[in-house]
Amino acid sequence: MARIAQTPSGTWKALIRMAGWPTASKTFRLQRDAIDWARRTEDEMVRGVFIQRAPAERLTLENALDRYLREVSVTKSVFTQRGETSKSKQLKAELGKYSLAAITPELVAGYRDKRLDAGKKPNTVRLELALLGHLFTVAMQEWGIGLAYNPVANIRKPSPGEGRDRRLASAEEIKLIEAVSRHSNPMLGWIVRAALATGMRSNEIVTLRRAQVDLNRRVIRLTKTKNGSERTVPMTLEAKAVFEEALENPIRPIDCDLIFFGEPGKDKKTRKPYAFNKAFGLIKKELNLADFHFHDLRHEAVSRLVEAGLSDQKVSAISGHKSMQMLKRYTHLRAEDLVGELDQAFPLKG
Repeated sequence: MARIAQTPSGTWKALIRMAGWPTASKTFRLQRDAIDWARRTEDEMVRGVFIQRAPAERLTLENALDRYLREVSVTKSVFTQRGETSKSKQLKAELGKYSLAAITPELVAGYRDKRLDAGKKPNTVRLELALLGHLFTVAMQEWGIGLAYNPVANIRKPSPGEGRDRRLASAEEIKLIEAVSRHSNPMLGWIVRAALATGMRSNEIVTLRRAQVDLNRRVIRLTKTKNGSERTVPMTLEAKAVFEEALENPIRPIDCDLIFFGEPGKDKKTRKPYAFNKAFGLIKKELNLADFHFHDLRHEAVSRLVEAGLSDQKVSAISGHKSMQMLKRYTHLRAEDLVGELDQAFPLKG
């Protein structure tokens, strides 16, 4: 049975002890609110549907995201960790002060619409909602946070879109390779050429260590990838030539195993991967390639593999795409390059 008592501060506390259930209590400003809550809670216990909501009412989204980053994100790839840290900042800014119990589907839908109205890309918002939804799943299933439902589960998610279709024209490629090869740091040229020759992601390239590149067998072993799956990338002759040059870099410190290394850190010893984004951005601006992203080199490389006649299965084994749907989004064939094949398949009659 419930016990309703007034506290020294004048509020009313409802306390429920029922066999088979943990003790439940809550404080209210008005006595009638305490009585109503006690009746509803007792009824839920009798029907076997009671959920201890107090933890969800105390835990803010901001604190929940911090715990998620500490306990869940750290189990993922470095690339994913950085992405989730960035997405959590926006979620905290908009919803961080709400308790988990106070976040409703209507509130989440409002967040979605506000972000889209602000001009954010649909896929960016979709990924933010995916992080929020998984946080609620973990909170309910692993943290013992009592919630009746996941407020992200049933709202409409923005479409991921068709993916970028930017291809690199021959003249653009020549100018780009010449420009990055002239850069004062030769690693920039090697990185760009490696991306175009292998289809590897930028993070996969700059974190490579010497032991991962086998020039004799012409393969690169990737142990840490965006999707968490290890894979082995075969090297074209161009890729082999690039890595031969990079591995013979005369200025690499003896104690540095990274192929593409940056300046020493605060300890003056440990080196992080070479941060090339600023230099690449300046060269893009110089060449008037503002609409071209480094990741488009991966798109270009994968598209060329398809154009060379490799099967989808072989291309996905090289690129690391887990589904044919994702591979399709990253592959764009030039219509003009298909004209010759169409002429062979459908010759002019008469």
